[in-house]
Amino acid sequence: MAGRPLAFSEKTLFGHLENPLSAGPGTGNGHLRLRPDRFALQDATGQMALLQFMLSGKNRISLPGTIHCDHLIKARKCASDDLERALEDNREVYDFLKAAAMKFGMAFWEPGSGIIHQVLLENYAFPGGMMIAADSHAPNAGGLGMFASGAGGSDIAEVMAGAPWEIPRPSIIGVRLTGKLSGWSSPKDVILRLLEILKVDGGTNRVIEYFGEGAGSISCTGKATIANMGAELGATSSVFPFDDRMSRYLRANGRIEAADLAEKNIDLLTADEEILDDPERYLSQVVEIDLSSLSPRIAGPHSPDLVRELSGLRAARTGSFPSGLSACLIGSCADSSYEDMSRAAEVLKSALSKGLKLRSPLFVSPGSERVRKTLERDGIMEIFVSSGATVLPCSCGPCIGQWERL
Repeated sequence: MAGRPLAFSEKTLFGHLENPLSAGPGTGNGHLRLRPDRFALQDATGQMALLQFMLSGKNRISLPGTIHCDHLIKARKCASDDLERALEDNREVYDFLKAAAMKFGMAFWEPGSGIIHQVLLENYAFPGGMMIAADSHAPNAGGLGMFASGAGGSDIAEVMAGAPWEIPRPSIIGVRLTGKLSGWSSPKDVILRLLEILKVDGGTNRVIEYFGEGAGSISCTGKATIANMGAELGATSSVFPFDDRMSRYLRANGRIEAADLAEKNIDLLTADEEILDDPERYLSQVVEIDLSSLSPRIAGPHSPDLVRELSGLRAARTGSFPSGLSACLIGSCADSSYEDMSRAAEVLKSALSKGLKLRSPLFVSPGSERVRKTLERDGIMEIFVSSGATVLPCSCGPCIGQWERL
């Protein structure tokens, strides 16, 4: 129907057009009217979206949706105390959100159950699906092959009420990954390298689609981290094609039917061969990243595209670059998976074995209750605790400035 080969993200867009016969998925001017599979709200931005939806007069939402209470929990002391305080301080908000969820047919995730994007990845994201969420890092679900995008409350309220989601027609940046990560390099270094190349506005009105043999070597949660941080590029969404790493993640989370269905329809969940063979012909831009030669990187301060190799950090410590760290955080939707937590704990364990001690406060925010319990089961959480780190509730906390900085 399109008359040409399609990238994976184009197939997903095409499959969610309100009227596929009226507009193909290709690049160009104009807008697309889309029908997402689901939506998600969090407790800070979701309140207004719900109030706007209530003005529509609808009694039920028109597509599946969830509400996640992860943004209003202030980090102060520890997980149990902070959660108890949040339940008291935000009782009116939580009661409203829970009542609205029950009335209109949404799933409600209680305070402390997890960060919205980690919970969505574990329980709701699926290859080839489309989701909008009232949070800019919704593209995290691209790690499972889902076209996910952050949207404003009014956009989501309209979709909840049955209207299509309308966006400018995006162009596609292809990122070909070759080689394999090694040493201390991590998935974050992939997106930091891309930020070096494209800068913070390089993804505006664009979808970033990763492909190549290197993509298959990255774990599902690693892919999610890369897709998540596409928001720092201003990208509409970021996606990885379906592969074995995604299938393994789905099965590990008990979602066997989703894995089986994706494996049976892999032709719809990957780019056409012509795209992979000659991406420059069909995509608006192609970026090459060799994972084998990628070194660890650090971003900031002040802007996520101020990226430098970690090996050059000492020389960079001049001018406005901070000479010390007042606090450290492992957590947030970008680095709160089991994979990230275990890597950080391994570094910490090595330091402790050499008699080193923390010189700055360390805060730990697990991505979800499932992640926290798995870390406890495997003895990883004990490494953080023994170092003197503060374990916070499964919520955003310091990542969004929601903490009591004394």
